Amino acid sequence: MRSMLVGAGLLVLSSFAASGADYRPLPYAAPSAPYASYFTWTGFYLGANGGYGWGDSRWDFPGGTTGDFKVSGGVLGVTAGYNYQIGPAVLGVEADANWTDIRGSSNANCGPTCFTNNTWLTTVRGRVGYAVDRLLPYVTGGAAIGNIKAHLGTLPEQSDGRVGWTVGAGAEFAFFRNWSAKVEYLYVNLDSFSCGAAACGVPAPTEVKFDAGVLRAGVNYHF
Repeated sequence: MRSMLVGAGLLVLSSFAASGADYRPLPYAAPSAPYASYFTWTGFYLGANGGYGWGDSRWDFPGGTTGDFKVSGGVLGVTAGYNYQIGPAVLGVEADANWTDIRGSSNANCGPTCFTNNTWLTTVRGRVGYAVDRLLPYVTGGAAIGNIKAHLGTLPEQSDGRVGWTVGAGAEFAFFRNWSAKVEYLYVNLDSFSCGAAACGVPAPTEVKFDAGVLRAGVNYHF
C-alpha cells in the first residue's frame, strides 16, 4: 500500500515538472501612452485688427527736397486667411483691408506746409510659421496696396493708389476653442507718386514718397 502511494506521488510530481518545462511566460505589454489631442491650425479664419503706424514721407521737386519727415497714425481693419499645417510647419495666405490715418507734414523747403496722408491700406501676404501646439510664430510677406494723398498748404488734395510690398513677423496664440489672438509687425513700402501743380503747387510733378512700419494686434475666429 505504501509503495502504491509513493508511486502515485512520484507520478503527480513528474507531471507538474513536465508542465513546468513547457511553460512560456506571455510577452510583457507596456501600457499605452495616453492620447494627446493637439490643436490644428489648418482651415479658414476671419478676424479684426487694430494698431499704429509710423514712418517717413518725402517730397522731391525741381530744385529741392523736403527730406524725410515723420508720418504716424492709427490703423483699423479686417482680416481673412487660410492655413495648412504639415507637422509643425504651417503654410498660409492672408489678406487684410484697413482704414488708416498715417499722416505728417513738413515746412522744409516748402513755403506753405507740405502734407502727406495714407488713408487706407490692403495687404495680401504669404505666411510661414512653426507651430508649438497653440503658439504659432511666423514670418510673412507679399503685396501692399494703399492710397496716398498729398497737398501743399490749402490747395486741394491729390490722391493716388499705390502698389508696393510688405514684409514682417508675428506670433499667434489659440486661447479658447476656435479663437486666437496675434501681434505682428509689418514694414510697408508704397514707393512714390507724381503730384501735379494743382495740388503740390510747382510747375513740374513732385515725387511724393511714403513708407511706414505698422504694429498691430488682432483676434481671429477659425472655422
